[in-house]
Amino acid sequence: MVLSRFWLAIFISSLFFVLVSLFTGSFYSLEYTLTGARGDLKIVSEKYLSQLPDSIQQGLQKSPEHTILIRDTTYQQMTVKTADGKPQAPEKTVVKIYHGKQQADGLLTTCKSTIIDIIIPLIAYLAFFCGLLQLLIDSGASAKLATIISPVFVKIFPEIPKNHPSISYMTLNFAANFLGLDSAATPFGLKAMESLQELNKDKAVASNSQIMFMCLHAAGLTLIPTSIIGYRAAQDAANPADVMIPCIITSFVGTIAALLIVGIRQKINFRSIALGASIGVLAAIIISLLLYINTLDLIGKNHFTGNLSNILMFGIILFILVYAFMKEKIFDEQGKNIFSSFVEGATSGAKTGFTVFPYVLGMLVAISLFRNSGLFEMITSKMADFFLMFNINRSIVDALPVALLRPFSSGGSRGFMIDAMTTYGPDSLTGRLSCIFQCAAETTFYVIAVYFGSINIKNVRYTLSTMLWVDFICVLAAIFVSVFFWL
Repeated sequence: MVLSRFWLAIFISSLFFVLVSLFTGSFYSLEYTLTGARGDLKIVSEKYLSQLPDSIQQGLQKSPEHTILIRDTTYQQMTVKTADGKPQAPEKTVVKIYHGKQQADGLLTTCKSTIIDIIIPLIAYLAFFCGLLQLLIDSGASAKLATIISPVFVKIFPEIPKNHPSISYMTLNFAANFLGLDSAATPFGLKAMESLQELNKDKAVASNSQIMFMCLHAAGLTLIPTSIIGYRAAQDAANPADVMIPCIITSFVGTIAALLIVGIRQKINFRSIALGASIGVLAAIIISLLLYINTLDLIGKNHFTGNLSNILMFGIILFILVYAFMKEKIFDEQGKNIFSSFVEGATSGAKTGFTVFPYVLGMLVAISLFRNSGLFEMITSKMADFFLMFNINRSIVDALPVALLRPFSSGGSRGFMIDAMTTYGPDSLTGRLSCIFQCAAETTFYVIAVYFGSINIKNVRYTLSTMLWVDFICVLAAIFVSVFFWL
């Protein structure tokens, strides 16, 4: 119910804002909000050539493409010839004036790009990794993994029976997030939600276990922020991996916050030796790796962080295939072979991809309209002014758009992050803080749409509010960590 109302609020307020902007003259055209593409120039006016200053007229005439740029404003002359082949007179020649760039794809363009850029790749990822998961199930490996992890998970997820398959799926999801493997984390997570749905008594309402899993997933404990390091390297950062430790600390704080917020609400008993030992071991692993990485030089850090996650991913795939080969007799007993089992899982994954498409489309279209309407930009501008009133460091304020947009759009916040590094420098506080914001939070609304949409959950209960609180805590943690490291 909360998500539905929030979605409606975004849509209706954005549409209202767009129409008001048009009739008040703030917008010249609404075409870009429908069919434009992100990064396109926005038209702000059209004038006859004769109405423009002489300097601009001369510049347009001299330009081979009849286009000039003056102080971030682009003038483009529409070259139309008369019937006798001569150029139109200045008083009839139209010049289009552009200023600023479109923040997101238009509404209809988003519909198209959702299919091409998101759903098709998602279906491919789901098919491949769900095929591997089916091998884990049929070979018996998932049951053994669940047996090993159960002592910890039964404390966090008391509603899940010991050795339930969902435990192994959640473990793989957390592991993929831990290694920065987003393409693998989503299929594992969707499989976990499907498995948890089997235990859910009310199929339309999110269960406690599903809420806990979603909030822990959203916290996104990350060890190797591979993509962030790559973006920083592309921006010629002095040390692309220098945000790694702050990213790990921030995501760890977010994970503990999610565990405590949901755990207190669900009355989970935290006085467990197994749970305490697991958190301690996890913290020890993180600290050990940080200490080791700190001993490496710049090239060594980049090489280690760039390869570790990929090596482990290949290792997981190799283990699954080898284990399945060793247990081939078990497949024979089920009337299957290894490849047919993989195809069965891949087929199920592809069907899941088709199921989540309408949910993803609805959310992304609303977010697209929200950004292109100018409403988001107005909100961020007012918030920046508010924070500056309290003498908050300008470098922190300049990075806030990434934090504000991250729950709505990964691509949009990534664009702001790159722009922040380009504008202020990758080694500035703004550039580094933007990277930590991007790494330490989740695309909350997209994730809720995908994960709950895949199992047709209508009532997400307090999932959304909790995930937003976790995002907020991650933002605060990122600011404190950045100030500690670089101020």
